[in-house]
Formats: sequence, C-alpha cells, structure tokens
Amino acid sequence: MASSDLSVLLDMGFEQERAEMAVKKSGGLQGALEWLEANQDKPIEQLRDAAPPDNDEDGEGPALKPGETARSLVCNDCGKKFRSQAQAEFHASKTEHVDFAESTEEIAPLTEEEKKAKLEDLRRKLAEKRAGNSTTDKEMQKRNEEIRRKSTKETQDIKEDLRKKEQMKEAAAKRREKQAEIAAKERIRLKIKADQEERRLKAEKEKAEREGRAPPQPPAAAVPVATTSASPASSKPASAYTETRLRLQTPSGSLQKSFPVQTTLAEVATAIEDESGHPVQSLTQNFPRKVFTQGIDFGQSLKEAGLVPSAALIVK
Repeated sequence: MASSDLSVLLDMGFEQERAEMAVKKSGGLQGALEWLEANQDKPIEQLRDAAPPDNDEDGEGPALKPGETARSLVCNDCGKKFRSQAQAEFHASKTEHVDFAESTEEIAPLTEEEKKAKLEDLRRKLAEKRAGNSTTDKEMQKRNEEIRRKSTKETQDIKEDLRKKEQMKEAAAKRREKQAEIAAKERIRLKIKADQEERRLKAEKEKAEREGRAPPQPPAAAVPVATTSASPASSKPASAYTETRLRLQTPSGSLQKSFPVQTTLAEVATAIEDESGHPVQSLTQNFPRKVFTQGIDFGQSLKEAGLVPSAALIVK
C-alpha cells in the first residue's frame, strides 16, 4: 500500500525524497497529503535536518497499534481530533496543548472524492508555487537586462565622447598643418618676389651704366603712403582679427560668446552644449545663408567658415 501511495505522489510531480519522507512519516496517503501540505514551503534540507531517528511527523502521531479499539479524542485548545491516545500525546508533545477530552465522534477516513479533492488541491498549490518561481525568475532576468542595457548605454556615451574629442584633436592638427603650409607658401612667394625685384633693379642699373646715366632709385615703399592716406575709420581685414564674437540663438534662449578665430565649430558646439544643455546638430547663418552640419563642417575653424569678426548663428 505504501508503494502505491508513493507512486501516486510521484505521479503528481513531487520529489521522490520528499514523497518518501511524507509516506514514511504518515503511514498512508491521507496523512502524506496533510504532511506535504503543511511542509510544502520548507526546503528539503530543512526537512532532513529536522527528521528524528524514529517515526516523527508534523500531523498525526504514531499509527494505531494492532488490535487497538478506534476511539476519538479532541483537543479543546485547537479542536483537532485523534483516533488514539498515542496520537493525542504526540500532538501534545508537539504543540504543548494539554486540554483534551474524549469524544463519541469517530474520525472517518477520507472518501475517494475527498482524496481526489485533496490531490487536486495539492496539484494546484504546487502549480502556483512553480508559477511563482517562474515569475520571480522572469523579474530577475528583466532586472538583469535593464542593468545590462544601462551599462551598454553608458559605454556608448563614453565612446561617443572619446570620438568627439578625437575629432577635435584631428581638426586642430589639420588646422595647424594647413596654417604651416600657408605660411611656407607665403615665405616662398615673398622670396620669389624679392629675387625678381632684385634682378630687375640690377638689370636697370647695368643698363643705366651702359647709357651713361644715373641708375634709377628704388621705388618708395607704398605701404606707408597708403597708411597715411587711408581714413582713420577704415576697417581691418578679416585676417587681422584674432577673436570673433558670436550671437547664438538656442532653443532655450540667446547667448553671446567670444572665441579665438582658430576655434573649430566642434569646439563651439561643445561649449554651447555645456552651457545650454541642448545637443548641437547644426549651426545656421542667415546672411549670407550658410548651414554647418555636425560630422561634415564642424572640423572648420571660425576663420575658415567666414565667421570673423562677428556672426549670428541659429543653433539646432
């Protein structure tokens, strides 16, 4: 009979060790069901540690002895009924209840319908417990996924910040190379011009000596004459400015800032983002109409973009 009861419990999905422990402690399917229901939330390790060397159980006490007449005792403290004196004593040792009385009511065993209902109730509770564990696992997976996504976003933000800084460094290096190239070309041009002028003056001097006349005098410098004749109010060329003033219209308001003319548009965009908190995708000048786009034009300096000595830009 115990083997059949164990098979029923195993078919319900209970662990073999837990089912064997329930049958051993109860001595029958009814007691095993009650024991499993009372201990369903306890881990198997705790049940092993709590198991006494003798036949011990959490529900009814020792089974009826052969030949013992069935009778009923009731615990006035909790209302539980027992078939034998031994069972009542066992209950008292577990609960410390001491108020017992005899009862003429005989404890009837579970009917087949009651057993089926008990089994169905245990199946339902077992399914609910497993569903709860599954829900907990899903919530844990969701939290882990959120942590992973947050970590990925922070990593992407760091990479994007590093990429922008590298772009600014590359733009600054290209600007320095271009300035050095322009300066070298200008030195070569001036050298060629000076050599040409020297050869011209030498040729005119030799010609004047052959003709017996005084050599021509070098022409007076034109720059001082132009400077003295120029109006004091004349404006400086754009190349003479070292700083430019920008009026910036952002989504949150208007800003006025000054930058060195060699500052790149990427550096201007970074300064705007730090002050306004809005990301900068483009800078637009209305007169003359110019649109400077991130990733395409932000490597230019303010001087190269023609925004010297001042400009008004719309930030988007």
